[in-house]
Amino acid sequence: SIHSLSLSLQAKMSKPVQARRLEGIDKNIWVEFVKLAATYSTVNLGQGFPDFPPPDFLKEALERALGGENHALHQYTRAFGHPPLVKILAQFFGKLLGRDLDPMTNVMVTVGAYQALFCCFQAFVDEGDEVIIIEPFFDCYEPMVKMAGGTPVFVPLRPRTPKDGKLMSSADWQLDPDELASKFNERTKAIVLNSPNNPLGKVFSRGELELIADLCARHDVLCISDEVYEWLVYDGKEHIRIASLRGMWDRTVIIGSAGKTFSATGWKVGWTVGPDRLLQHLRTVHQNSVYHCATAPQDAVAQGFQRELELYGKPDSYFIRLPKDLQRKRDRLIQSLDAVGMKPIVPEGTYFLVADISEFKSDVPDVPDSEEPYDSRFAKWMVKSKGLAAIPLSAFYSEAHKNNYTRFIRFCFAKEEATLKAASDILQKWKREKTRP
Repeated sequence: SIHSLSLSLQAKMSKPVQARRLEGIDKNIWVEFVKLAATYSTVNLGQGFPDFPPPDFLKEALERALGGENHALHQYTRAFGHPPLVKILAQFFGKLLGRDLDPMTNVMVTVGAYQALFCCFQAFVDEGDEVIIIEPFFDCYEPMVKMAGGTPVFVPLRPRTPKDGKLMSSADWQLDPDELASKFNERTKAIVLNSPNNPLGKVFSRGELELIADLCARHDVLCISDEVYEWLVYDGKEHIRIASLRGMWDRTVIIGSAGKTFSATGWKVGWTVGPDRLLQHLRTVHQNSVYHCATAPQDAVAQGFQRELELYGKPDSYFIRLPKDLQRKRDRLIQSLDAVGMKPIVPEGTYFLVADISEFKSDVPDVPDSEEPYDSRFAKWMVKSKGLAAIPLSAFYSEAHKNNYTRFIRFCFAKEEATLKAASDILQKWKREKTRP
């Protein structure tokens, strides 16, 4: 009868459909803010992608891959990385790390650095394992650790106020050595290191990396080293690879990204570099999830690296030209923000710049007992009423620490001159409105 049919349908639908590992990780800041930016913003300095094109040599390489006679580039290639790409990555990173790398076992290509991270957490983290995450952190680290059954353990970079009224630098945000050491124990499986750091733009110094390396060795802990901004360092700073420090090659997976390296974030070509004893487990996760990355972009990225290897250290190298260009853009945005009283924290690396919005309290008054952090409400108000999109810094903190860092927002300065000028115009107009009697 119809009655019993509807009962049996009801009975079937009452089981929870959602896997337990998804509990509490369903919210995502990007979904919300990308939608807001698309709806309201005239100038989007929120999400981290350039609005300028990749270099011509890279676009031409992709055109050749797609339009050339080699029809194999439209088909599957090797699951763990297109042979020309893993070969040149092994050569290139072998040079940087001063060791012989085997392209087949020491390199694996992934769907962007994002999938590389996913592979690491799935391959290494078991129920009950602890993973140390340095705050502020790129927001996917926490849900990915939880999804693997692990427990994230947070340790903050602590800001020190610079002397003599100078602008704060990302170098002023530092780890407390004792606090960091206190987070390591027998349950610690890995630490996630992101240098240069998104969102702050901090480039970890040799001393800080040696401190982390020493603790990893002492407690037998893995290091997941997210180095996607490795070429984007400014003011003569140097990006030091933690895997090159004593005892660290064996316990480190390096993660890189063609999206950030060649300003082509939509290509989604990333990679991992590390010892076979670690990468073999990443290959297992990769072959049982994505299995394979798009062939043609891998071929083009291989050609890009071939060019960069030949021009390494020379003025024409894209890896030298791009940071010079971005440093000018950074300085331009610093000037615009400083002029209106948003105090920028000068980043040593990355696409990003964090600014202090304390002086804008009169525009967006605090709501006591609000569930939502102040910077989040400020960023939403700013995009809706001023047309300028940015991301609240509290989005890069754990639930427990969100409310300690609510007076900052993050801007992306990897933008065309016209975009940065439009942002500056919005800020100037805003300032005039504020000072009007």
